[in-house]
Amino acid sequence: MAKDLRYTRNIGIAAHIDAGKTTTTERILFYTGINHKIGEVHDGAATMDWMLQEQERGITITSAATCCEWTYKNKKYQINIIDTPGHVDFTVEVERSMRILDGMVVLFSAVDGVEPQSETVWRQADKYHIPRIAFVNKMDRQGADFLNVCLQIKKMLGANSVPLQIPIIGSGENFIGVVDLISNKAIVWDDNNYGMTYQEVPVPSGMKKMVNDYHYQLIESLSEHDDTIMEKFLCENSSLSEEDIISSLHKNTINMKVIPILCGSSFKNKGVQVMLDAICRYLPSPIEVKDIVGVNPINQMKVTRKPSEKEPFSALAFKISSDPFVGRLAFFRVYSGKINAGSYSFNSRSGNKERISRIYQMHANKQNPISEIGAGDIAAIVGFKDIKTGDTLCDEKFPILLENISFPEPVIGVAIEPKFKSDIDKMSLALSKLMEEDPTFQVRTDNYTGQTIISGMGELHLEIIVDRMKREFKVEVNQGKPQVEYKEALTDSVEHREIYKKQTGGRGKFADIFFRLEPGEKNMGLEFINKIKGGNIPKEFIPSIEKGCKEMMKIGPLSGYEIDSARITILDGSYHPVDSDQLSFEIVGKIGFKEAAKKAKPILLEPIMKLEVILPEENMGDIIGDLNRRRGIVQNMTSRSSSGGSNNNNIKIVQALVPLSEMFGYVTILRTLSSGRATSVMEFSHYDPVPVNITDDIIMEIGKNSFYDKRKSKK
Repeated sequence: MAKDLRYTRNIGIAAHIDAGKTTTTERILFYTGINHKIGEVHDGAATMDWMLQEQERGITITSAATCCEWTYKNKKYQINIIDTPGHVDFTVEVERSMRILDGMVVLFSAVDGVEPQSETVWRQADKYHIPRIAFVNKMDRQGADFLNVCLQIKKMLGANSVPLQIPIIGSGENFIGVVDLISNKAIVWDDNNYGMTYQEVPVPSGMKKMVNDYHYQLIESLSEHDDTIMEKFLCENSSLSEEDIISSLHKNTINMKVIPILCGSSFKNKGVQVMLDAICRYLPSPIEVKDIVGVNPINQMKVTRKPSEKEPFSALAFKISSDPFVGRLAFFRVYSGKINAGSYSFNSRSGNKERISRIYQMHANKQNPISEIGAGDIAAIVGFKDIKTGDTLCDEKFPILLENISFPEPVIGVAIEPKFKSDIDKMSLALSKLMEEDPTFQVRTDNYTGQTIISGMGELHLEIIVDRMKREFKVEVNQGKPQVEYKEALTDSVEHREIYKKQTGGRGKFADIFFRLEPGEKNMGLEFINKIKGGNIPKEFIPSIEKGCKEMMKIGPLSGYEIDSARITILDGSYHPVDSDQLSFEIVGKIGFKEAAKKAKPILLEPIMKLEVILPEENMGDIIGDLNRRRGIVQNMTSRSSSGGSNNNNIKIVQALVPLSEMFGYVTILRTLSSGRATSVMEFSHYDPVPVNITDDIIMEIGKNSFYDKRKSKK
């Protein structure tokens, strides 16, 4: 029998770094009976942080999947959970997980509120239209303020945040429980039992007015989006039952009209059980989200798949990883149909069949073999030959191509070489495997120095990559200084004729093209337009010209960095009936593009980072002055407000845009300027032109960054 998808939840847990995602997931695994002992992040014993690098640093680096069951109202719910990283360098893990989720729990620190990565996660969830609930964690910390965080979610994220609870006494050591605004009962955790159990008690008499006010606000928020609630709310003789409120919250959460907010302390075991109930109550099952839509790769017509095992099979591979025991794993979400271990599936991208040798239900880095997987579930497969992140697997008789996953471009690079010449092949193999796992990790060869450059999302990202090469692949490397991943852009339109002619006896080479090169739309790569008429260049040679131009897009005329975007229009040309071939036109495309790009007034683009600094007011002048010296542009300065009476008025938040090239070693300088009291978070924002007065200096510096050159000079 097909299982009832009404009782399945596919959720992610996401937040800013150190908000308590992994700690919360560990509590979920304990309460649902998957683990019999709670693993703590600070002890390096968390189940979901299974990588050595995660255990040593106490942070999540890679998203981990698990599955558990929770009983709510005598019904067993299967909850597939993906625990995601919070550090901005690993935002790709959040992005690809979002693509396949039905719902999400977003965590916020009760002390720090909405932080930069919280905003990034929220935008990603909006992009994929993911319903979510919020959990305000760390209510046991000094300075925690639940109601202030609710206000920040509303103001800073533009969400209709609806508190479902309010703390009984307050925060910190006084946090003993909450009042449920739906049932109008207080929930008190037993501190003698480390918060493992709780009981429902009447609302404290001193809180009744406050509870009534917030209950009224809850009903008022729902009535704005629910006519049934509004009618009962306005009618004096009608009363709203708990089921009415829960039903309305469920519907409006799925429609993303409201964001239910809960609170607790995962570390102190308070609030996680109630949050599990809320996941079952308010977040959608696979049959409550929109049917998945793709295109038929044969005729490009739209195709829809319903979440049912009776539909043709369709699934999306959202992650590739390597396991030392089972080999390459492809994580995938099944949207329709089902598939058995040992069967075949069709890859819409490659057009090839893939054998599904074994299917595993994942529990962090442990695999539980299962015989089949059906609609609405998440699992991993082994035995495939060519599956990449974002590939669609489907029934060959009913092909479908689902929308791929988009990933940000790397912004920082490091030159590497193996410490021992005998490790060159091992290094190449390690890099290719790591690139397959991580779409934001790229490897290229510098055309001027011959160096191998690895690029990623930040210094920590590349540090982890190098560490993994050493531990997992037994390859040690020498590193150069971190380099900014610049880009180039064209600013002028030029027309250019290029003739390639070579005669060496016998059959020669000939190709002639006349084209216009101009700036393209931002981030669109190469736009190639063919306006050849009258057969001046045969149609079979046109793709070769485009191929040659695409190759040269990777090598800009200023510094050798990739050209961001360009438009080429082929206007005219000629060919020789004997000497012309595809290679000739590919070569003429390369030479022509290179020469024309030099005339198109190329400029250098640099990555601009969004920086947020939290600092004491007395250090404001020094830190702002330092940002100005780094070519930073301060966008906003605010005070951290508190409605809970805690004195945070001397804490300031500065938001600025700063070039990445100016930010190396910033954390150390910030600590010095603030005596260790200020903290900062940085994430990629966009690319901007480099000021003319420093472009030449940067180009010269790019040439000096080679540690190969330094070694030669020593000799």
